[in-house]
Amino acid sequence: MYPVPDQTGRTAVVTGANSGTGREAAKRLAAAGARVIFAVRDPEKGAEALAETLRTRPDAQAEVRVVDLADLASVRAFADGLQRDLDRLDTLVNNAGVMVPPRRHETADGHELQWGTNFLGPFALTNLLLPLLLAAPAPRVATMSSGAANLGRIDFADLDWERRQYRPWEAYAQSKLADVHLARHLAHLAETRGWSLVSNAAHPGFTRTNLQTAGPSLGRERPVTRPVGWPLPNMESPEGTGSILFAAADPAALPGAYYGPRFFITGDPHRAGLSRRMRDAATTARLWSTAEEITSTAVPTR
Repeated sequence: MYPVPDQTGRTAVVTGANSGTGREAAKRLAAAGARVIFAVRDPEKGAEALAETLRTRPDAQAEVRVVDLADLASVRAFADGLQRDLDRLDTLVNNAGVMVPPRRHETADGHELQWGTNFLGPFALTNLLLPLLLAAPAPRVATMSSGAANLGRIDFADLDWERRQYRPWEAYAQSKLADVHLARHLAHLAETRGWSLVSNAAHPGFTRTNLQTAGPSLGRERPVTRPVGWPLPNMESPEGTGSILFAAADPAALPGAYYGPRFFITGDPHRAGLSRRMRDAATTARLWSTAEEITSTAVPTR
């Protein structure tokens, strides 16, 4: 299990901290000394996750705040609250997401659910929190992607799957490829503008969490109980969270890099290869500009 370096004095936000890799990441960052904000959609589940953290680390500095990444107004309200209450933010872990609902669902803003939750919400949150991040001496933004990103294509003509027949896995892969573009373009902006910010991405391989059952269960009378991909070799959350924790906290993690399990679906954190589509700078820049327009957010001018 990846040992998180000392995080004393740092403040971190972890989205989707109520379960799975988000819960594990928040718990271990807190155990390493960080002040952690459990950013969750369900406050009751967030309280349960926080209570678990406090049982293992009674002196942990942690709190629960509500944000729904499928609602841009909620994202903005969450960011406004942090701007009001914090003087800086050291680490943002864009972890929350939804996976392969069988039918097309929409966010509060009318976007296809996976596109809105997995990419547009984290994109808006990142931009809105950049002033706080840039106020920190060594800020980090780590964004969770997926191995499915290798199969993704960004279709600018139909990002929300309104014209095409909805295909759950293709929509998921598009959203997760977009997350890699988010991380890499933010790293590019940091380099060109002289920011000390490190932005990178990670994927968890095949880590068993409720992600594999919650999304496929949406709209079904009977929930899915067997994880997607079963019975491939897999990891539990403590091992599978290693890659995003490495990206978010390790001194050796590089800007614009991509991390995943050494053996793709299992193993210790390791630098992952970037596909040709992930390295397409023109698509990256176009996607960033498009997302700025959609979400009405932009990076600071300085």
